[in-house]
Amino acid sequence: MANTSARTLRLLSLLQTHRHWSGLELADRLGVSERTLRRDIERLRELGYPIGAARGTDGGYQLAAGAVLPPLLLDDEEAVALAVGVGDAAQSGIAGMEEASLRALTKVVRVLPPRLRARVDALRAMTLSAAASGPVVAAGVLTAVAQACRDEERLRFGYTARGSAPTEREVEPHRVVALGGRWYLVAYDLGRHDWRSFRLDRLTEPAATGTRFRPRTLPAEDAVAFVQAASGAPVPYTVEVLVHAPASRVRQAVGRWGTVDPLDQDSCRLTMTSVSLDWPTQALGNVGAEFEVLGPPEFAAHVQEWGARFVRATRFVRATRAPG
Repeated sequence: MANTSARTLRLLSLLQTHRHWSGLELADRLGVSERTLRRDIERLRELGYPIGAARGTDGGYQLAAGAVLPPLLLDDEEAVALAVGVGDAAQSGIAGMEEASLRALTKVVRVLPPRLRARVDALRAMTLSAAASGPVVAAGVLTAVAQACRDEERLRFGYTARGSAPTEREVEPHRVVALGGRWYLVAYDLGRHDWRSFRLDRLTEPAATGTRFRPRTLPAEDAVAFVQAASGAPVPYTVEVLVHAPASRVRQAVGRWGTVDPLDQDSCRLTMTSVSLDWPTQALGNVGAEFEVLGPPEFAAHVQEWGARFVRATRFVRATRAPG
């Protein structure tokens, strides 16, 4: 009975992580015959889980939406990630998520074991999230697109590019990217026969077609790099500096725009990400302490240029000061 119960829980976990599974693949994952798999499926149905089945070469099993949300099975890492993620959802730029995220966070944290609750508290305390400044995306749009990416299923939607008339698109979705306060879908456009990035705030009525596809090779290092190249967005710098000042003092000066890691009582490592090198330079000036640039080389050269400019300015003042 113990083995059967554990296998049933494993089956439920698999059904919750993918939209559609073939019977052969599920049986192989569980290490059982397809006949045993069918019995396990029936056991879950008796417990109230709406599991659909289809016959034929494309047949298989799928956990359908039910009248109520069934219990979710999460391992330790998933539970911690979920609690931290919903805590940041209020600032994600997704419409209608602030109140819902607070309710979800309350429910998740309430049932976490003490050891996991401590991990969540530590991560939340040491993580700062900037409020979203870009256009708001409907939660339904985001989830529909993300599910199609996960399930490798073709997607149809309406799209209005800047300065263009609305069009209907059918794509093979690849990844959803959050960049520069906006959400993007990276996908292969079947009508244009090429890769495209689509802003989710300009996308309407996404609907999965039910047609699966074999993933293509993305012509970029990753989806983020593709969006940056397609949108012309500059690649941000990651600035690392050793600051000879207490971490508390540096945090007070840079606020949420930098990550401060204490090294000892009198020094810390400061990491800042910015598309411009001017802001990190100004932030370090606000700290008012000695520091050493650890990287990148472009930032070291930028600081030298600023320093030389200030030195020249003081020489000009000394040269023009009146005698006496």
